[in-house]
Amino acid sequence: MTLLPSDSSLELDSPTQFDILVVGAGAAGLYAALCLPDTLQVGLITKDTLSTGASDWAQGGIAAVIDPTDSLALHVEDTIRAGAGLCDLDAVKFLVEYAPECIQSLVDMGVAFDRKENQLALTLEAAHSRPRVLHAADTTGRKVVSTLTSQVLQRQNITVLQQAFAVSLWLNSETGRCQGISLIYNGQVSWVRAGAVVLATGGGGQVFAQTTNPEVSTGDGVAIAWRAGAILQDLEFVQFHPTALTKPGAPRFLISEAVRGEGAHLVDAQGHRFTFDYHPDGELAPRDIVSRAIFSHLQRQAETAKEETADTKEKAPLSSSVLPTPQCVYLDLQSIPAETIRYRFPNIIQVCQQWGVDIFNEPIPVAPAAHYWMGGITTDLMNRTSIPGLYAVGETASTGVHGANRLASNSLLECIVFGAQLARITPDELSITNQESSLPHSPSPVPSLAVQDWATQMDRMTALRFELRQLMWQSAGICRQQDVLENAIATLDSRRQEFAALPLSQYLLNLTPVDTVRFDLPDADRQLRLWGETYNLLDVACLILKSAAFRTESRGGHYRLDYPQPDPNWQVHTLVQKKQWWKSSPIGI
Repeated sequence: MTLLPSDSSLELDSPTQFDILVVGAGAAGLYAALCLPDTLQVGLITKDTLSTGASDWAQGGIAAVIDPTDSLALHVEDTIRAGAGLCDLDAVKFLVEYAPECIQSLVDMGVAFDRKENQLALTLEAAHSRPRVLHAADTTGRKVVSTLTSQVLQRQNITVLQQAFAVSLWLNSETGRCQGISLIYNGQVSWVRAGAVVLATGGGGQVFAQTTNPEVSTGDGVAIAWRAGAILQDLEFVQFHPTALTKPGAPRFLISEAVRGEGAHLVDAQGHRFTFDYHPDGELAPRDIVSRAIFSHLQRQAETAKEETADTKEKAPLSSSVLPTPQCVYLDLQSIPAETIRYRFPNIIQVCQQWGVDIFNEPIPVAPAAHYWMGGITTDLMNRTSIPGLYAVGETASTGVHGANRLASNSLLECIVFGAQLARITPDELSITNQESSLPHSPSPVPSLAVQDWATQMDRMTALRFELRQLMWQSAGICRQQDVLENAIATLDSRRQEFAALPLSQYLLNLTPVDTVRFDLPDADRQLRLWGETYNLLDVACLILKSAAFRTESRGGHYRLDYPQPDPNWQVHTLVQKKQWWKSSPIGI
């Protein structure tokens, strides 16, 4: 394996051509790279360093049927039930049937899942009918990713480019086939040719102000595939995790579903287990239901507080204090034995302690946050997209297995099961032509910009990103409605025009595959990445808003206040290509 640091020069130290490029180094990208035939020269591109993606943050585990008392049929049934009528049955069966084999592959690689009496330990999570979730304490994703990273570092056919940002897909102008990408690397924009490209860039949670996703989750793969003309699917379906740590100044650290699976209770400030007021399964109802229960309960409490405040003002002096609007509910672990908490959730203990919460003696303040994107680039069971030579895997893809709402711990499983299918790629699917003469080897300098001009543009992009995240949380969060969505779309159109008018955008958006340019500017990579991520977030926001406005019903992770019920006429996928939205044929389960 060749590991190229960010301070190396692309033109001198890294190839301009690979047999196949994998963009993204989370569980999906790492496992895909490992499964590709070792006769291929593979480029693995990560915009940060290895192990910074959302997979590394996954706590709960990975679902699979390995217990004799469980069954594939039950796992299929649970997945479909959570998916609210939009799961593709063939895709779900494919996921579930290959799961045990892929788990064994991870064990063989050295992933140290927890064990109980020499058997793999299993836990129960929301909407599962059986305990089938394998885990490694509460850092399962980290253990999986670190093991896969170690394996990648041993492979001679894999070259890793760290802190390299994929800007766009490179399509053959005659055939429409994907033949590489444009790349920001070491202060330079270059074009890298490949026989095929695999997008495994994860989700887009950073488009929302409240998210459990890491900073790298900016929807890059979905955005660049959309701009290239790929068909996308179900972009309105965003899963909001019910229990993210909610403390002033703290990141929205995810408190795993497994905590509730082990017996923790959700309570309000009065100690009432309110989720049973909304669903008979209480804390273990599907995530979208629990998130809406919290959202609705907080709204009711806020309305009650306003009424009490108004009543108090009538009876008390003007100086009487105003009751605060509740911002969170509480996850109470008192029913779980202390030794179980220490064994299962050491990372949660540590992070909560860091923010002043002693989970052994007090409940954890929590509220919903954007967590997982069910929609993405439409793919078949072999990860093929609508663009020849382009594949997608993991959260970037929409395989049909999650439907309108992902079942807990099926996400890591999807990365592994579908990543494994790239082992079946054939030479016929790779179109590698030796046309390096068409690639420039002497980068041109960028027309000079004053440092102050750069700083002004960076400040504006930072502000745009902040405004966008607030806009999306308020307009396309847990509950949506038409007039709010339309106002947000109009605001966003204005922001996208403003971004396109920036001098840096004017320059970069007009580059062609014969252009290779170098930015002789301190910290150019960081500034160019900020530009690229802002570009992608603006497009991702547009896709989510317009898809949410298009689907006039409520289903799974998409809830409309003005259309609060599922509509049988909408038991279809929402499909998007360029500026066209349409319905798929009806989905039959």
